[in-house]
Amino acid sequence: MSESRTAIITGGSQGIGKAIALDLASRGVRVVVASLNPGKAEATALEIREKSPESIGVQADVSNAESVNAMVDLVFERFGRVDYLVNNAGITRDTLLMRMEDEAWKAVLETNLTGTYLCSKAVVRLMVKQKFGRIVNISSVVGVMGNAGQTNYAASKAGIIGFSKSLAREVASRGITVNAVAPGFIQTAMTDVLPEKVRENLTSMIPAGRLGTPEDVAAAVRFLLSDSASYITGQVIHVNGGMYM
Repeated sequence: MSESRTAIITGGSQGIGKAIALDLASRGVRVVVASLNPGKAEATALEIREKSPESIGVQADVSNAESVNAMVDLVFERFGRVDYLVNNAGITRDTLLMRMEDEAWKAVLETNLTGTYLCSKAVVRLMVKQKFGRIVNISSVVGVMGNAGQTNYAASKAGIIGFSKSLAREVASRGITVNAVAPGFIQTAMTDVLPEKVRENLTSMIPAGRLGTPEDVAAAVRFLLSDSASYITGQVIHVNGGMYM
């Protein structure tokens, strides 16, 4: 990694995305923090500019092709290249299938899976011209295990794995790698709101005896983006403390 590299992190203003943005910025990468909320995007960018002065925040709705293309055009005009893409933006709308509204299904699939497709499609042409690129898609342990009350979320995250493997085969000969990281239960705002009893039950399922941290996930992403991982593609790296093996 070097100061000449440019990374786009979707959902980069909080949680796992922010940890990834901070980690890459600390290594001199120019980071583009993409978020649906422009204020949060710029606030995070302001924070990481202490480590990577050229980093910027941009507003983007990953479920909207026009918004995604505008973001990528802006980044290319500003920096002339896109080296790394981390598709991290994601939402949940949890409920049992019998109670699930169609809108809850569509919203999760459009943000999590369609967003990954749109962002990847927008940068792949640039990466092919560069003959270099790294794409890391954030999946989830529930994409391989399933989880009651999360049929929409699990489907989107399982879809990301299939998407990653297929795209990896398409672009491997062009110097581009595509991998997925599947976090387990990570200490974020999403898990902070869980009742203590639920958190205890979750922890009991994890051999490591603790929830993960956003930094645990960021470390795996950083490796997959690095030159050390240039011969790794189409893989799923599980970061879950042994919850799924």
